[in-house]
Amino acid sequence: MIPDGRKAMVIGLLAGNGQFPFLFARAARLKGVRVVVAAVRGDTSPLIHFFVDEVRWFSVGELGRFFSFCRERGVTHVLMAGQIAPARLFDKNVSWDGEIRDIFKALSDRRCDTIYGALADRLKREGLELLDSTFLLQDHLAPRGTLTRRAPTLDELADIEFGVGIAKHLGEIDAGQTVVVKGKAVVALEALEGTDACIRRGGRIARTGAVVVKTSKPRQDSRFDVPVIGPRTIETMRSCRAVCLAIEAGKTLIIDRDRTVALADKAGICIVSAGA
Repeated sequence: MIPDGRKAMVIGLLAGNGQFPFLFARAARLKGVRVVVAAVRGDTSPLIHFFVDEVRWFSVGELGRFFSFCRERGVTHVLMAGQIAPARLFDKNVSWDGEIRDIFKALSDRRCDTIYGALADRLKREGLELLDSTFLLQDHLAPRGTLTRRAPTLDELADIEFGVGIAKHLGEIDAGQTVVVKGKAVVALEALEGTDACIRRGGRIARTGAVVVKTSKPRQDSRFDVPVIGPRTIETMRSCRAVCLAIEAGKTLIIDRDRTVALADKAGICIVSAGA
C-alpha cells in the first residue's frame, strides 16, 4: 500500500537486466505511480519503453547525467531493479564520469554492499531517497512451503540444511547469495558472475542431482540487493540437471511465480521456501 501523498511522487527506476524492472514497472502502473527509467545501454531491455512513462538511456558510468535527469523530471525517490553486468567493473572501455570516480576513490573495497552503500549515500546528498527494492512487490515474495508438486527427498533436505549454513557464511562476507551442493559437498559458490553462472558452473561439476540454495545475506540491505529467482533460474537448473532449489520465504522475489513453478514441475525440480 502506498503511504498518503506518495501517489504524486515520481520514481526514478534504475533498470538493469532481466525481468525485475518489468515486475516493478507493472506494479507501479497498477498503483498509479509515475515511473521514469534510467536505462543502461547493454543491460536494460528496450521493451521497458512499453511499461513506463519515460525512458532515458545512459552509459553505465554516467552518474552526473542521471542526477540531472532526476532534477529535470522531479524525481524524489529512486528504486534499483535488475543486475548491471558485473564485468563492467573491469571493462577498460567503460568511461566513468567524475561522480563515479569520486565514489570509487573513497571505497575501502569493491564488494557489492560497499559500492551500493556509497551510491546510496551519494543519492541522499542529492536529495534522492533510495527505496527498498521490494516496494510495491510484497505479493511477489516467496511464501513458505513446498511450491512445487514434488517435495524434497531426505537427501535433498540434508543438502539444503548444509547449504543454508554455507550460503549465510557467504553472505556474511558479501561475496554472493547462492551455493550449489551435492552430497553435502560444496560444488560452486556465487561471486560476481551471478546466480545463473554459478548454477551452470556447479552443474558441470556435479553432473546431475545438484541442489541450489539461495538465501538473503545476514545484513541484507534490500534497497539494492534482494534474492531473485524466476523462469530463467529454472531453465538454467534444468539444463544442468539440478534437482532442487531452496529459497528464503518472505525475502526472495519470484518473477512470474506461476510460470516458474510450472517449469519446475515439468522438469521434476523441487522448489522449497523456508525461513525463520
